[in-house]
Amino acid sequence: MEFKHIPVMPEEAVEGLNVRPGGIYVDATLGGGGHTSMILDRLGDGKLIAFDLDEKALENAAARFPGEKRLQLVNDNFKNMPTVLDEYGIGEIDGVIFDLGISSPQIDNPERGFSYMHDAPLDMRMDTSAALDAYAVVNGYGLEKLIRIFREYGEEKAAYSIAKDIVESRKAKPIERTSELVKIIERHYPRDPRYRSGHPAKRVFQALRIEVNGELSGLSEAIEAAALRLKKGGRIAVITFHSLEDRIVKNVFRELEKDCVCPKNIPVCVCGKRKEIEILTKKPLVAGAEELKANPRAASAKLRIAERV
Repeated sequence: MEFKHIPVMPEEAVEGLNVRPGGIYVDATLGGGGHTSMILDRLGDGKLIAFDLDEKALENAAARFPGEKRLQLVNDNFKNMPTVLDEYGIGEIDGVIFDLGISSPQIDNPERGFSYMHDAPLDMRMDTSAALDAYAVVNGYGLEKLIRIFREYGEEKAAYSIAKDIVESRKAKPIERTSELVKIIERHYPRDPRYRSGHPAKRVFQALRIEVNGELSGLSEAIEAAALRLKKGGRIAVITFHSLEDRIVKNVFRELEKDCVCPKNIPVCVCGKRKEIEILTKKPLVAGAEELKANPRAASAKLRIAERV
């Protein structure tokens, strides 16, 4: 399957980066290369480092940008960005963009097991060489652990009953395919779609994907490290797709924007805390009506932008 992905809020995100010709930029989540392409168009003789765990995304980019010497593709987790930049001898950068979540080709390729709309093996790995997959989680995690990830990562109200059903069902035989898991989940929701909020499996599949790929683990530290790597006036843009991600980004930005936090009755600062960024989007940007019409998957997206001070 060709790796095609429609970037969300591309103009807003890349304009928000305020790309400087000759600068050094990072696309932390390459995907289909949409944001990468737009940055390259504005980059002049600068440099762009693009990260992705999915080898298919990197193969697609290599074919899409053949001979592009300004582009360095990196098959690694963006959480390792500081180490990778050090290895390349890169200190400060001019900008970084994160487009979190999952790419359309990963959802649309049934064999990847990300979608509750297709029957496929339970997989959900962005990095197909990783040891942990959705099959191992569904068939190997205990009741309490399943309840926790469904509640924390999926905000699933029926977490207990679904997890209990999974544990009971797998006693007869392993749960091997997405369709089998969907049937279990659907037993805990009314049949009449009028009383459902979206597809019943949406939240559990989100939770499994986050767990398998460790999406929230270390995200706060990664966003902070990227922001602190910026030159003065450099910018960070982050697109999130669910409330858990957005809350993390919002909190990191707020903490980095704080100046001295000493009690007001202390005449001289002793905390050493200094304002590191200026938040440019006091409220996150969201996709407009035209974009939503063309790309319904943008409905839950939020864009936050900040500038190094």
